[in-house]
Amino acid sequence: MQLSNAHWEFPLPRTHTGLLLGNATTGLMIWGQDNLLKITIGRADLWDHRGGMTWKACQNFADIRKHLEANDETSLRALFVTDTENQPGQPHRPSVIPVGRVDIQLSDDCQLIAGKLDLATGIATITCTHQGVEKNITLKLSMDQQLAAIIFDDPTMYSQCINQPAYVTTGDQLKNISFDQPTHIDDPTFGGFIQPFPNDPGIAVGYQLTGKTLWLTNCRGNTVDEMQKLVQADLLKAIAQGLPAIEQTNQTWWQSYWQDIPQLDLPNETLQFLYDYGMYKFACTSQPDGIACTLQGPWIEDDTLPPWSSDYHFNINVQMCYWPAYRGNRLSHLRPIFDLIFSWEETLRENARLFVGIDDGIMMPHAVDDRCVCMGGFWTGCIDHACSAWMALMMFDYVRYTGDLDYLREKVYPFMTGTLKVYQAMLEKIDGQYHLPVSVSPEYNGADMNAWGRDASFQLAAIHRLVEDLQQAADQLNLTHDPTWADIQQNLPRITTMQVRNKETIALWDGQSLEESHRHHSHLGSIAPFDTIDVDDEPYQNVVRNSLDQWVSKGMGHWSGWCVPWASMIQSRMHNGIAAELLLEIWERIFTNQGHGTLHDIEACGISIMGGSYHGKGDRKEIMQLDAGFGAVAAIQEMLLHTRRGVVQIMPGVPRHWKTCRFEPMPTEFGVTVAASRQDYLVQEIKLSALRDTQMSLANPWDSDVNLTDPQGNTQVLTGKVLKLKFVTGDQWTLTANVSK
Repeated sequence: MQLSNAHWEFPLPRTHTGLLLGNATTGLMIWGQDNLLKITIGRADLWDHRGGMTWKACQNFADIRKHLEANDETSLRALFVTDTENQPGQPHRPSVIPVGRVDIQLSDDCQLIAGKLDLATGIATITCTHQGVEKNITLKLSMDQQLAAIIFDDPTMYSQCINQPAYVTTGDQLKNISFDQPTHIDDPTFGGFIQPFPNDPGIAVGYQLTGKTLWLTNCRGNTVDEMQKLVQADLLKAIAQGLPAIEQTNQTWWQSYWQDIPQLDLPNETLQFLYDYGMYKFACTSQPDGIACTLQGPWIEDDTLPPWSSDYHFNINVQMCYWPAYRGNRLSHLRPIFDLIFSWEETLRENARLFVGIDDGIMMPHAVDDRCVCMGGFWTGCIDHACSAWMALMMFDYVRYTGDLDYLREKVYPFMTGTLKVYQAMLEKIDGQYHLPVSVSPEYNGADMNAWGRDASFQLAAIHRLVEDLQQAADQLNLTHDPTWADIQQNLPRITTMQVRNKETIALWDGQSLEESHRHHSHLGSIAPFDTIDVDDEPYQNVVRNSLDQWVSKGMGHWSGWCVPWASMIQSRMHNGIAAELLLEIWERIFTNQGHGTLHDIEACGISIMGGSYHGKGDRKEIMQLDAGFGAVAAIQEMLLHTRRGVVQIMPGVPRHWKTCRFEPMPTEFGVTVAASRQDYLVQEIKLSALRDTQMSLANPWDSDVNLTDPQGNTQVLTGKVLKLKFVTGDQWTLTANVSK
């Protein structure tokens, strides 16, 4: 296995420029300069649960519609205030809380030079000069304990540890929401600090130097005394077990992780690094036994409360964080987010009951904490039901990839049907055609009074995807179709269109065209992610191309980091490999920092004004989110392999100037793995392997017939633009162009 080299050069001046270690619960960010090595510690589960918005009976669809149609802004906004609005000393909404950091002061004759991250093993190595000689500091984070080992080549490099709890490093932010001061551990054998929480378990950090190894751990507890005892016990246990305990467990964990992840061989070094480093970070943020990934996962900065609370955003961000799992062959890594959502079932059904008055519905707002408490305030997000539909799509995709019908029957199918029930309650039928009288297109016009309309294209795409998936799911479970599904399919438009300069284009909603650059490509959701129209079908060809021309003409001026990989995916769906590649290169240059940190805002001006301009960035702090980095991984996967309207496409987004490329077996939703290679600018060979009895349609990538060869050398010739393939478990076939003619 050959992975990209991951290098950093000191000084690394900010938290999110650092080297990253993570186990999906604890995250370490390693940065600093001169002789001060800073270790910022984050916890993905460190919630302050105060605040937020309890869903109430007044937040129902009928009243929301009434206020919108009356343009009654005061009444509308009053529906969505948080429970702690204007309460001194209380946060408006729940938030993950920073832990802080431990600064390791090295001896005066040390100078930090460079960092290296071994993506295959999760080991970070910091190189510095000490007494004129290069020496290393090695950092290893346990993948199954909240424990790290920091190993010095020479123990005389170490001087002391300095506590930097978040209560101090965030200024007055924690004090202002009623946090007490932390306790500094005063013990002759170990150090650290303990931060109690107002209403939740607190956090303790402890460290102890033994020989060449500085052990660093963290734990949670309800009292200062309890946490001090816990952290000391963890340190004593770690010292007794020694380094081999971490090293052996980690070696097994990382070997298991990488052994069946599809390896890519790309001619573009930037994209190769984005894929390799992205899959490494995916391991750090979403392992099966860890915490479900939030906006920042375990990597919470120490100098401020995290932007948007590092919450669960379901209008694209959570989805994007988990996209790599499917074709990355890490399907078990999806279960924490699904299990979390299923644990909210009682709340989701109560939301639906209050919103549309039904007892069998499921409704999930766009921004919540780990208990499904709505963040509140942003009314358009609260009623964006595509959040639920999009997660239903991802759950059903999990079933398609795994073939797990028990999971479909017990968990996924009830979620899907409950989600559609809410849409059915929102729809109204006029002259035989269904309409959504109130709908939103994520974040367009923000939460203003003109941020809504009839039949938002994004919502229509979500409904049609949900209906198609329900039909397939029912067939797999041998269940009868609800006749309403076919009725919706036939009588609900797939997109809303309007004339713009005498050209029919996809509208955001009825009467609202894309008037400006916008970060959420939601009106194009029928192309990706929902895949509900065939862009080459006669009814949609012109409107799709008109809409893409309009989208491109509006430019990237208001784009955020996470929307660029999504745009690349749309280009791959159009077989526009040059644009798909270029967008990812632009993203890497403009929306990542010197330490490969993935940013919401621009790092340099000239492409977008999101978070900055030629006037600078003002006092806006650097915002790191994980979504875009994982979106880039998925976009690279899409360039090589994706399914469009049920037909698998091979290298649809590979630019024409790539002479060679290759990918090892990637899973598909049909239970068939696909590997392919490209040579001399053409697809050379495709290898298929069936994991179960199945059928699959494959777009013929050659301008010729196709040779299908089995392991015994038997060959048959296939014809047509779409190859209809039927497999039994264990079939292994090789496809090549038939050039005999």
